[in-house]
Amino acid sequence: MSDAIKHECGIALIRLLKPLSYYQEKYGTPFYGINKLYLLMEKQHNRGQDGAGIATIKFDVKPGNRYISRYRAMGSTAVADIFEYVQKKFASVQKAFPEESKDTQWLKDNVSFTGEVLLGHLRYGTHGKNSIESCHPFLRQNNWMSRNLVVAGNFNMTNVDELLQQLYELGQHPKEKADTVTVLEKIGHFLDDENQDLFDQFKKEGHSNIEISSLIAKNIDVTKILKRSAKTWDGGYTIAGIFGHGDAFVMRDPAGIRPAFYYQDEEILVVASERPVIQTAFNIPIGAVKEIKPGHALIAKKDGTVSQEMFRQPVEQRSCSFERIYFSRGSDADIYQERKELGRLLVPQVLESVKNNIKNTVFSFIPNTAEVSYYGLMDGINTYVRDFQKDTLLNRSEKISDEELDEILSIKPRFEKLNVKDAKLRTFITQDADRTDMVQHVYDTTYGIVKDHEDTIVAI
Repeated sequence: MSDAIKHECGIALIRLLKPLSYYQEKYGTPFYGINKLYLLMEKQHNRGQDGAGIATIKFDVKPGNRYISRYRAMGSTAVADIFEYVQKKFASVQKAFPEESKDTQWLKDNVSFTGEVLLGHLRYGTHGKNSIESCHPFLRQNNWMSRNLVVAGNFNMTNVDELLQQLYELGQHPKEKADTVTVLEKIGHFLDDENQDLFDQFKKEGHSNIEISSLIAKNIDVTKILKRSAKTWDGGYTIAGIFGHGDAFVMRDPAGIRPAFYYQDEEILVVASERPVIQTAFNIPIGAVKEIKPGHALIAKKDGTVSQEMFRQPVEQRSCSFERIYFSRGSDADIYQERKELGRLLVPQVLESVKNNIKNTVFSFIPNTAEVSYYGLMDGINTYVRDFQKDTLLNRSEKISDEELDEILSIKPRFEKLNVKDAKLRTFITQDADRTDMVQHVYDTTYGIVKDHEDTIVAI
Protein backbone atom coordinates (compact mmCIF):
# COMPACT_ATOMS: atom_id res chain seq x y z
CA MET A 1 0.00 0.00 0.00
CA SER A 2 1.24 3.43 -0.91
CA ASP A 3 -0.69 5.46 1.64
CA ALA A 4 -0.15 6.16 5.31
CA ILE A 5 -1.96 4.06 7.90
CA LYS A 6 -5.36 5.61 8.46
CA HIS A 7 -7.74 3.03 9.86
CA GLU A 8 -6.93 0.18 12.18
CA CYS A 9 -10.32 -0.73 13.54
CA GLY A 10 -12.21 -3.76 14.79
CA ILE A 11 -15.43 -5.39 13.65
CA ALA A 12 -17.78 -7.99 15.10
CA LEU A 13 -20.75 -9.53 13.32
CA ILE A 14 -23.22 -12.03 14.73
CA ARG A 15 -25.91 -13.86 12.78
CA LEU A 16 -28.33 -15.78 14.98
CA LEU A 17 -29.28 -18.96 13.15
CA LYS A 18 -32.18 -19.84 15.48
CA PRO A 19 -35.28 -17.88 16.58
CA LEU A 20 -34.93 -15.67 19.69
CA SER A 21 -37.11 -18.15 21.61
CA TYR A 22 -34.39 -20.79 21.19
CA TYR A 23 -31.84 -18.69 23.09
CA GLN A 24 -34.44 -17.83 25.73
CA GLU A 25 -35.04 -21.53 26.37
CA LYS A 26 -31.41 -22.69 26.20
CA TYR A 27 -29.53 -19.77 27.76
CA GLY A 28 -32.28 -18.15 29.81
CA THR A 29 -32.11 -14.84 27.97
CA PRO A 30 -33.53 -13.45 24.73
CA PHE A 31 -30.55 -11.07 24.68
CA TYR A 32 -27.98 -13.78 23.93
CA GLY A 33 -26.88 -12.09 20.71
CA ILE A 34 -26.41 -8.61 22.14
CA ASN A 35 -24.57 -10.03 25.16
CA LYS A 36 -22.14 -11.88 22.90
CA LEU A 37 -21.67 -8.78 20.75
CA TYR A 38 -20.71 -6.83 23.87
CA LEU A 39 -18.14 -9.48 24.79
CA LEU A 40 -16.65 -9.53 21.28
CA MET A 41 -16.34 -5.75 21.25
CA GLU A 42 -14.98 -5.37 24.77
CA LYS A 43 -12.37 -8.05 24.04
CA GLN A 44 -11.33 -6.05 20.96
CA HIS A 45 -11.05 -2.78 22.88
CA ASN A 46 -7.41 -2.62 21.76
CA ARG A 47 -8.78 -1.92 18.28
CA GLY A 48 -10.72 1.21 19.08
CA GLN A 49 -10.58 3.78 21.83
CA ASP A 50 -11.91 6.74 19.85
CA GLY A 51 -15.45 5.56 19.28
CA ALA A 52 -17.73 2.61 18.63
CA GLY A 53 -21.11 1.72 17.21
CA ILE A 54 -23.58 -1.12 16.83
CA ALA A 55 -26.48 -1.87 14.51
CA THR A 56 -29.04 -4.66 14.45
CA ILE A 57 -31.61 -5.76 11.88
CA LYS A 58 -34.81 -7.64 12.64
CA PHE A 59 -36.33 -10.15 10.24
CA ASP A 60 -39.92 -10.20 8.98
CA VAL A 61 -41.10 -7.01 10.65
CA LYS A 62 -44.57 -5.74 9.71
CA PRO A 63 -44.75 -2.50 7.69
CA GLY A 64 -44.89 0.58 9.88
CA ASN A 65 -42.43 -0.82 12.44
CA ARG A 66 -38.71 -0.14 12.76
CA TYR A 67 -36.40 -3.01 11.94
CA ILE A 68 -33.00 -1.27 11.94
CA SER A 69 -31.52 -0.08 15.25
CA ARG A 70 -28.25 1.81 15.50
CA TYR A 71 -26.35 3.56 18.26
CA ARG A 72 -22.89 5.13 18.22
CA ALA A 73 -20.73 6.79 20.87
CA MET A 74 -17.45 8.67 21.11
CA GLY A 75 -14.52 8.30 23.49
CA SER A 76 -12.53 5.57 25.21
CA THR A 77 -15.61 4.31 27.10
CA ALA A 78 -17.76 4.13 23.96
CA VAL A 79 -18.34 0.35 24.13
CA ALA A 80 -19.48 0.53 27.75
CA ASP A 81 -21.63 3.59 27.00
CA ILE A 82 -23.36 1.88 24.08
CA PHE A 83 -24.25 -1.28 25.94
CA GLU A 84 -25.30 0.65 29.03
CA TYR A 85 -27.72 2.52 26.77
CA VAL A 86 -29.04 -0.76 25.34
CA GLN A 87 -29.26 -2.50 28.73
CA LYS A 88 -31.19 0.43 30.20
CA LYS A 89 -33.68 0.07 27.35
CA PHE A 90 -34.09 -3.62 28.10
CA ALA A 91 -34.35 -3.03 31.85
CA SER A 92 -36.99 -0.32 31.52
CA VAL A 93 -39.11 -2.54 29.26
CA GLN A 94 -38.83 -5.51 31.62
CA LYS A 95 -39.84 -3.29 34.53
CA ALA A 96 -42.80 -1.73 32.73
CA PHE A 97 -43.96 -4.95 31.05
CA PRO A 98 -42.80 -7.87 33.24
CA GLU A 99 -45.09 -10.48 31.68
CA GLU A 100 -44.94 -9.34 28.05
CA SER A 101 -41.14 -9.15 28.13
CA LYS A 102 -40.98 -12.90 28.70
CA ASP A 103 -42.41 -13.34 25.20
CA THR A 104 -39.59 -13.14 22.65
CA GLN A 105 -41.95 -12.25 19.80
CA TRP A 106 -43.36 -9.35 21.85
CA LEU A 107 -39.82 -8.17 22.58
CA LYS A 108 -38.92 -8.29 18.91
CA ASP A 109 -42.06 -6.35 17.97
CA ASN A 110 -41.65 -3.68 20.65
CA VAL A 111 -38.00 -3.34 21.67
CA SER A 112 -35.05 -2.10 19.62
CA PHE A 113 -31.75 -4.03 19.33
CA THR A 114 -33.51 -7.42 19.32
CA GLY A 115 -32.57 -8.31 15.75
CA GLU A 116 -31.20 -11.53 14.31
CA VAL A 117 -28.20 -9.84 12.69
CA LEU A 118 -25.90 -7.72 14.85
CA LEU A 119 -22.93 -5.63 13.75
CA GLY A 120 -20.39 -3.86 15.95
CA HIS A 121 -17.45 -1.60 15.18
CA LEU A 122 -14.59 -0.09 17.17
CA ARG A 123 -12.94 3.02 15.78
CA TYR A 124 -9.26 3.85 16.12
CA GLY A 125 -9.20 7.23 14.43
CA THR A 126 -5.70 8.03 13.23
CA HIS A 127 -6.86 10.07 10.29
CA GLY A 128 -9.73 12.41 9.57
CA LYS A 129 -12.34 13.73 11.93
CA ASN A 130 -13.02 12.29 15.34
CA SER A 131 -16.75 12.92 15.50
CA ILE A 132 -19.88 10.86 15.91
CA GLU A 133 -20.37 11.05 12.12
CA SER A 134 -17.02 9.26 11.70
CA CYS A 135 -18.14 6.29 13.79
CA HIS A 136 -19.34 3.16 12.04
CA PRO A 137 -21.72 1.50 11.27
CA PHE A 138 -22.87 3.74 8.44
CA LEU A 139 -26.46 3.55 7.32
CA ARG A 140 -27.90 4.08 3.84
CA GLN A 141 -31.66 4.27 4.23
CA ASN A 142 -34.46 3.64 1.79
CA ASN A 143 -38.19 2.98 1.99
CA TRP A 144 -37.69 -0.32 0.16
CA MET A 145 -36.39 -2.82 2.70
CA SER A 146 -33.93 -4.58 0.39
CA ARG A 147 -32.29 -1.26 -0.59
CA ASN A 148 -31.26 -0.43 2.98
CA LEU A 149 -27.58 -0.94 3.75
CA VAL A 150 -25.56 -0.97 6.97
CA VAL A 151 -21.76 -1.00 6.59
CA ALA A 152 -18.80 -1.08 8.98
CA GLY A 153 -15.19 -1.94 8.32
CA ASN A 154 -11.49 -1.98 9.03
CA PHE A 155 -10.07 -0.52 5.85
CA ASN A 156 -7.86 1.97 4.08
CA MET A 157 -8.57 2.65 0.42
CA THR A 158 -5.54 4.08 -1.35
CA ASN A 159 -7.40 5.32 -4.45
CA VAL A 160 -10.16 7.42 -2.87
CA ASP A 161 -9.90 10.16 -5.52
CA GLU A 162 -10.44 7.64 -8.30
CA LEU A 163 -13.41 6.06 -6.51
CA LEU A 164 -14.98 9.46 -5.88
CA GLN A 165 -14.58 10.36 -9.54
CA GLN A 166 -16.48 7.20 -10.46
CA LEU A 167 -19.32 8.28 -8.18
CA TYR A 168 -19.35 11.74 -9.78
CA GLU A 169 -19.57 10.13 -13.21
CA LEU A 170 -22.61 8.18 -12.03
CA GLY A 171 -24.20 11.53 -11.24
CA GLN A 172 -23.86 11.19 -7.47
CA HIS A 173 -22.77 13.98 -5.14
CA PRO A 174 -21.00 12.47 -2.07
CA LYS A 175 -21.20 14.71 0.98
CA GLU A 176 -17.51 14.34 1.84
CA LYS A 177 -14.20 13.06 0.48
CA ALA A 178 -13.61 9.91 2.52
CA ASP A 179 -13.11 6.21 1.82
CA THR A 180 -16.00 5.39 4.17
CA VAL A 181 -18.40 7.34 1.96
CA THR A 182 -17.07 5.81 -1.25
CA VAL A 183 -17.41 2.26 0.12
CA LEU A 184 -20.97 2.84 1.35
CA GLU A 185 -22.08 4.50 -1.87
CA LYS A 186 -20.31 2.01 -4.14
CA ILE A 187 -22.04 -0.96 -2.51
CA GLY A 188 -25.26 1.03 -2.26
CA HIS A 189 -25.21 1.91 -5.95
CA PHE A 190 -24.87 -1.70 -7.08
CA LEU A 191 -27.41 -2.82 -4.47
CA ASP A 192 -29.84 -0.36 -6.09
CA ASP A 193 -28.95 -1.74 -9.54
CA GLU A 194 -29.60 -5.31 -8.42
CA ASN A 195 -32.92 -4.30 -6.88
CA GLN A 196 -34.01 -2.51 -10.04
CA ASP A 197 -32.99 -5.38 -12.31
CA LEU A 198 -34.96 -7.86 -10.20
CA PHE A 199 -37.93 -5.52 -9.93
CA ASP A 200 -38.08 -5.16 -13.73
CA GLN A 201 -37.76 -8.93 -14.17
CA PHE A 202 -40.54 -9.82 -11.74
CA LYS A 203 -42.78 -7.01 -13.00
CA LYS A 204 -42.58 -8.47 -16.50
CA GLU A 205 -43.58 -11.83 -15.02
CA GLY A 206 -46.79 -10.22 -13.73
CA HIS A 207 -46.13 -10.15 -9.98
CA SER A 208 -47.61 -7.45 -7.75
CA ASN A 209 -45.35 -4.90 -6.05
CA ILE A 210 -45.88 -6.55 -2.64
CA GLU A 211 -44.92 -9.94 -4.08
CA ILE A 212 -41.93 -8.39 -5.83
CA SER A 213 -40.47 -7.02 -2.57
CA SER A 214 -40.41 -10.53 -1.12
CA LEU A 215 -39.02 -12.04 -4.34
CA ILE A 216 -36.23 -9.46 -4.51
CA ALA A 217 -35.16 -10.26 -0.94
CA LYS A 218 -34.95 -13.98 -1.76
CA ASN A 219 -33.14 -13.57 -5.07
CA ILE A 220 -30.61 -10.80 -4.48
CA ASP A 221 -27.19 -11.94 -5.70
CA VAL A 222 -24.87 -10.71 -2.94
CA THR A 223 -21.70 -11.96 -4.65
CA LYS A 224 -22.58 -10.11 -7.85
CA ILE A 225 -23.08 -6.85 -5.91
CA LEU A 226 -19.74 -7.24 -4.11
CA LYS A 227 -17.87 -8.13 -7.31
CA ARG A 228 -19.15 -5.00 -9.03
CA SER A 229 -18.58 -2.79 -5.97
CA ALA A 230 -14.99 -3.89 -5.29
CA LYS A 231 -13.86 -4.06 -8.91
CA THR A 232 -11.67 -0.93 -8.65
CA TRP A 233 -10.93 -0.90 -4.91
CA ASP A 234 -7.24 -0.66 -4.02
CA GLY A 235 -6.14 -1.09 -0.43
CA GLY A 236 -6.56 -3.25 2.63
CA TYR A 237 -10.06 -3.93 3.88
CA THR A 238 -12.36 -6.09 5.91
CA ILE A 239 -15.86 -4.76 5.32
CA ALA A 240 -19.02 -6.06 6.95
CA GLY A 241 -22.48 -5.20 5.73
CA ILE A 242 -26.14 -6.03 6.19
CA PHE A 243 -28.93 -5.46 3.68
CA GLY A 244 -32.24 -4.32 5.14
CA HIS A 245 -34.04 -7.60 4.42
CA GLY A 246 -31.42 -9.63 6.32
CA ASP A 247 -28.62 -10.80 4.00
CA ALA A 248 -25.22 -10.17 5.62
CA PHE A 249 -21.63 -10.33 4.38
CA VAL A 250 -18.02 -9.81 5.44
CA MET A 251 -15.53 -9.26 2.62
CA ARG A 252 -11.72 -9.36 2.80
CA ASP A 253 -9.23 -7.75 0.42
CA PRO A 254 -7.44 -9.95 -2.16
CA ALA A 255 -4.04 -9.61 -0.45
CA GLY A 256 -5.36 -10.46 3.01
CA ILE A 257 -3.96 -7.20 4.39
CA ARG A 258 -6.71 -6.88 6.98
CA PRO A 259 -7.64 -9.84 9.23
CA ALA A 260 -11.04 -11.55 9.46
CA PHE A 261 -11.96 -14.72 11.36
CA TYR A 262 -15.23 -16.61 11.75
CA TYR A 263 -16.89 -19.45 13.61
CA GLN A 264 -20.13 -21.22 12.79
CA ASP A 265 -22.23 -23.89 14.46
CA GLU A 266 -25.93 -24.75 14.29
CA GLU A 267 -26.83 -21.79 16.55
CA ILE A 268 -24.70 -18.91 15.40
CA LEU A 269 -22.34 -17.39 12.86
CA VAL A 270 -19.79 -14.97 14.27
CA VAL A 271 -17.10 -12.89 12.56
CA ALA A 272 -14.43 -10.74 14.23
CA SER A 273 -11.12 -9.05 13.49
CA GLU A 274 -9.38 -11.15 16.15
CA ARG A 275 -9.32 -14.94 16.48
CA PRO A 276 -8.81 -15.19 20.27
CA VAL A 277 -11.87 -13.06 21.07
CA ILE A 278 -14.07 -15.60 19.27
CA GLN A 279 -12.36 -18.42 21.17
CA THR A 280 -12.95 -16.63 24.48
CA ALA A 281 -16.50 -15.45 23.82
CA PHE A 282 -17.70 -18.90 22.75
CA ASN A 283 -15.25 -21.10 24.68
CA ILE A 284 -14.04 -22.95 21.59
CA PRO A 285 -10.63 -24.34 20.53
CA ILE A 286 -8.37 -22.59 18.05
CA GLY A 287 -9.11 -25.13 15.32
CA ALA A 288 -12.81 -24.22 15.30
CA VAL A 289 -12.08 -20.65 14.18
CA LYS A 290 -11.50 -20.20 10.46
CA GLU A 291 -10.02 -17.35 8.45
CA ILE A 292 -11.99 -15.65 5.69
CA LYS A 293 -9.92 -16.25 2.58
CA PRO A 294 -8.41 -13.22 0.81
CA GLY A 295 -10.57 -11.98 -2.04
CA HIS A 296 -13.57 -13.81 -0.59
CA ALA A 297 -16.75 -12.80 1.18
CA LEU A 298 -18.50 -14.78 3.88
CA ILE A 299 -22.18 -14.44 3.01
CA ALA A 300 -25.12 -15.29 5.26
CA LYS A 301 -28.41 -15.21 3.40
CA LYS A 302 -31.59 -14.37 5.24
CA ASP A 303 -32.72 -18.00 4.92
CA GLY A 304 -29.70 -19.10 7.00
CA THR A 305 -27.53 -20.34 4.12
CA VAL A 306 -23.87 -19.50 4.74
CA SER A 307 -21.16 -19.66 2.08
CA GLN A 308 -17.75 -18.21 1.26
CA GLU A 309 -17.65 -16.74 -2.24
CA MET A 310 -14.79 -15.20 -4.24
CA PHE A 311 -15.41 -11.60 -5.38
CA ARG A 312 -11.82 -10.72 -6.43
CA GLN A 313 -8.96 -12.95 -7.54
CA PRO A 314 -6.62 -13.41 -4.54
CA VAL A 315 -3.03 -12.21 -4.92
CA GLU A 316 0.12 -12.83 -2.87
CA GLN A 317 -0.83 -12.48 0.80
CA ARG A 318 0.52 -9.33 2.43
CA SER A 319 -0.81 -9.26 5.98
CA CYS A 320 -0.38 -5.82 7.53
CA SER A 321 2.79 -5.96 9.66
CA PHE A 322 1.51 -3.12 11.86
CA GLU A 323 -1.57 -5.22 12.70
CA ARG A 324 0.46 -8.30 13.56
CA ILE A 325 3.39 -6.69 15.37
CA TYR A 326 1.54 -4.02 17.32
CA PHE A 327 -2.19 -3.80 16.89
CA SER A 328 -3.62 -7.30 17.22
CA ARG A 329 -4.17 -9.02 20.54
CA GLY A 330 -1.03 -10.82 21.70
CA SER A 331 -3.13 -13.73 22.98
CA ASP A 332 -3.60 -15.09 19.46
CA ALA A 333 -1.51 -18.25 19.05
CA ASP A 334 0.16 -17.19 15.80
CA ILE A 335 0.60 -13.53 16.76
CA TYR A 336 2.27 -14.57 20.04
CA GLN A 337 4.83 -16.79 18.30
CA GLU A 338 5.50 -14.20 15.58
CA ARG A 339 6.19 -11.51 18.17
CA LYS A 340 8.53 -13.80 20.12
CA GLU A 341 10.37 -14.64 16.92
CA LEU A 342 10.69 -10.92 16.18
CA GLY A 343 12.55 -10.48 19.47
CA ARG A 344 14.81 -13.47 18.80
CA LEU A 345 15.70 -12.20 15.34
CA LEU A 346 16.87 -8.88 16.78
CA VAL A 347 19.50 -10.50 19.01
CA PRO A 348 22.50 -10.45 16.60
CA GLN A 349 21.95 -6.79 15.75
CA VAL A 350 21.49 -5.86 19.42
CA LEU A 351 24.67 -7.66 20.49
CA GLU A 352 26.63 -5.99 17.73
CA SER A 353 25.36 -2.55 18.74
CA VAL A 354 26.44 -3.02 22.39
CA LYS A 355 29.72 -4.72 21.36
CA ASN A 356 28.65 -7.88 23.20
CA ASN A 357 28.96 -6.06 26.53
CA ILE A 358 26.27 -7.92 28.48
CA LYS A 359 27.56 -6.74 31.85
CA ASN A 360 26.80 -3.08 31.15
CA THR A 361 23.57 -3.49 29.18
CA VAL A 362 20.06 -3.22 30.61
CA PHE A 363 17.27 -4.83 28.58
CA SER A 364 13.67 -3.63 28.81
CA PHE A 365 10.51 -3.07 26.76
CA ILE A 366 8.00 -0.33 25.98
CA PRO A 367 5.00 -0.23 25.55
CA ASN A 368 3.16 -3.24 27.00
CA THR A 369 2.46 -4.61 23.52
CA ALA A 370 6.24 -5.11 23.13
CA GLU A 371 6.36 -7.53 26.06
CA VAL A 372 5.96 -10.70 23.99
CA SER A 373 8.79 -9.67 21.64
CA TYR A 374 10.82 -8.91 24.77
CA TYR A 375 10.41 -12.54 25.85
CA GLY A 376 11.84 -13.61 22.50
CA LEU A 377 14.76 -11.19 22.97
CA MET A 378 15.32 -12.63 26.46
CA ASP A 379 15.40 -16.16 25.06
CA GLY A 380 17.95 -15.14 22.44
CA ILE A 381 20.19 -13.24 24.87
CA ASN A 382 20.09 -16.09 27.40
CA THR A 383 21.06 -18.54 24.66
CA TYR A 384 23.97 -16.30 23.64
CA VAL A 385 25.23 -16.06 27.25
CA ARG A 386 24.97 -19.82 27.80
CA ASP A 387 26.81 -20.55 24.53
CA PHE A 388 29.48 -17.96 25.38
CA GLN A 389 30.08 -19.53 28.81
CA LYS A 390 30.15 -23.03 27.36
CA ASP A 391 32.58 -22.14 24.55
CA THR A 392 34.86 -20.17 26.88
CA LEU A 393 35.16 -23.05 29.34
CA LEU A 394 35.52 -25.82 26.75
CA ASN A 395 38.09 -24.04 24.61
CA ARG A 396 40.53 -22.96 27.33
CA SER A 397 43.84 -24.82 27.14
CA GLU A 398 45.19 -23.72 30.54
CA LYS A 399 43.67 -24.42 33.91
CA ILE A 400 41.08 -21.88 35.00
CA SER A 401 41.23 -20.26 38.44
CA ASP A 402 38.28 -20.11 40.81
CA GLU A 403 38.10 -16.33 40.35
CA GLU A 404 38.01 -16.62 36.56
CA LEU A 405 35.39 -19.37 36.74
CA ASP A 406 33.21 -17.22 39.02
CA GLU A 407 33.57 -14.29 36.65
CA ILE A 408 32.51 -16.33 33.61
CA LEU A 409 29.60 -17.99 35.40
CA SER A 410 28.43 -14.68 36.88
CA ILE A 411 27.67 -13.22 33.45
CA LYS A 412 23.94 -12.71 33.57
CA PRO A 413 21.76 -10.49 31.36
CA ARG A 414 20.09 -7.60 33.17
CA PHE A 415 16.39 -7.77 32.35
CA GLU A 416 14.53 -4.93 34.06
CA LYS A 417 11.21 -3.08 33.92
CA LEU A 418 12.41 0.46 33.31
CA ASN A 419 9.05 2.03 32.53
CA VAL A 420 5.78 1.85 34.44
CA LYS A 421 2.66 2.98 32.62
CA ASP A 422 0.27 5.39 34.30
CA ALA A 423 -3.11 3.67 33.96
CA LYS A 424 -4.88 7.02 33.81
CA LEU A 425 -3.13 8.05 30.60
CA ARG A 426 -3.24 6.23 27.27
CA THR A 427 -0.81 6.38 24.35
CA PHE A 428 -3.20 6.74 21.45
CA ILE A 429 -1.85 7.30 17.98
CA THR A 430 -3.61 10.58 17.45
CA GLN A 431 -3.64 13.64 15.27
CA ASP A 432 -3.45 16.06 18.22
CA ALA A 433 -0.66 18.63 17.94
CA ASP A 434 0.23 18.26 21.61
CA ARG A 435 0.75 14.49 21.46
CA THR A 436 4.54 14.68 21.91
CA ASP A 437 4.30 16.59 25.18
CA MET A 438 1.56 14.33 26.54
CA VAL A 439 3.35 11.08 25.70
CA GLN A 440 6.32 12.15 27.84
CA HIS A 441 4.11 11.84 30.91
CA VAL A 442 2.40 8.54 30.15
CA TYR A 443 5.26 6.47 31.57
CA ASP A 444 7.14 6.77 34.85
CA THR A 445 10.79 5.72 34.89
CA THR A 446 12.08 3.20 37.41
CA TYR A 447 15.00 4.96 39.09
CA GLY A 448 18.25 3.52 40.44
CA ILE A 449 18.71 0.66 37.97
CA VAL A 450 20.75 2.22 35.16
CA LYS A 451 24.24 3.51 35.97
CA ASP A 452 24.84 6.91 34.32
CA HIS A 453 27.62 7.08 31.70
CA GLU A 454 28.29 3.37 32.16
CA ASP A 455 25.25 1.33 31.12
CA THR A 456 23.51 1.03 27.77
CA ILE A 457 19.74 0.64 27.60
CA VAL A 458 18.25 -1.71 25.01
CA ALA A 459 14.47 -1.33 24.85
CA ILE A 460 12.28 -3.28 22.46
